Amino acid sequence: MRHSMLPPLIGISLIVVLVCSLRCKDQSTAPKAPNPYPFGAPSSLPLDAHAENRRLARCVNFGNALEAPEEGDWGVILTVEYFQLVKEAGFSGIRLPIRWSAHAKSASPYTIDRTFFERIDWAVAEALSRGLNILINMHHYEEIMERPADHQARFLALWGQIAEHYKNYPDGLLFELLNEPMGKLSAALWNQYLAEAIAIIRSSNPFRMIVVGPVNWNNYNALTALQLPEAERGLIVTFHYYNPFQFTHQGAEWVDGSSAWMGTLWPNPAMTAQTLASELTQAAEWGQKNDRPIFMGEFGAYSKADITSRHLWTETAARQAENRNISWAYWEFCSGFGIYNPSTRAWNHALLSALMP
Repeated sequence: MRHSMLPPLIGISLIVVLVCSLRCKDQSTAPKAPNPYPFGAPSSLPLDAHAENRRLARCVNFGNALEAPEEGDWGVILTVEYFQLVKEAGFSGIRLPIRWSAHAKSASPYTIDRTFFERIDWAVAEALSRGLNILINMHHYEEIMERPADHQARFLALWGQIAEHYKNYPDGLLFELLNEPMGKLSAALWNQYLAEAIAIIRSSNPFRMIVVGPVNWNNYNALTALQLPEAERGLIVTFHYYNPFQFTHQGAEWVDGSSAWMGTLWPNPAMTAQTLASELTQAAEWGQKNDRPIFMGEFGAYSKADITSRHLWTETAARQAENRNISWAYWEFCSGFGIYNPSTRAWNHALLSALMP
């Protein structure tokens, strides 16, 4: 061919010019790589925890994704579409459960895997770029529940890394210390560990909102055992609500004996709407007494329950929480409790309307 007759140096030069031209053209039309901090800066002054809790308002959990041993193991892989759907539906934020402990070294300095960090960065950016708050937590750290003393240093080191990594992110990013402390992680130990974790986070994030809940799986009844550093006011207190358990977890495969609860309706004589309201009042009153804002970080009823009952229970829990200045995050987006079906790409409108009237 004719171009094969060009002198070698001239031929190479033309190729370089052509490649550069194509690359420049590609770069002019392709989206630029995201700025690491395009969403604003963190506050340089203390925040009002009650105001920040009102900003949380109505959230949804992206469950069964990043708190699985590996994303996808439990049937959920996050996509850009999910963040957009949540935004369009009117939710104000996302609670993102994360199993950091499965992606960090077991020996000091307990380094978190860079690739996993990048995946969390992506999720945080997808939320913040849409004006959604995002709460990242430490989920399914089962080892610390079983052997607290053995994992105290690792727990604190993980939060040290997370806090340092996200120290320049805006206030729309919140940290939740530990999902559902339970087992051998007693109230006394947890009160000690949470104070230590808060101090570590504050060294790099002086004013970021931190979410913390009580032992016994974040049960509202355990709030009285929760002891927080009195001078630390940048805290939101969380609890989880699944009462009556025989209704919300009927047929749940991971709960022994739950098949016997199939067919349980709500409301029922064992638990009425008044009972639900009374229990949420206990959480709200604890918050008022201790001047701490309250966040119902999980609530939901499993898909095997009657849909009419699920709608009534979900609507009642959401409205009663709001009436008591309790923000909330529904459990969850697209799995067993889900409000969205990723297979049909359709909302469960009975549940969505209960949450977002």
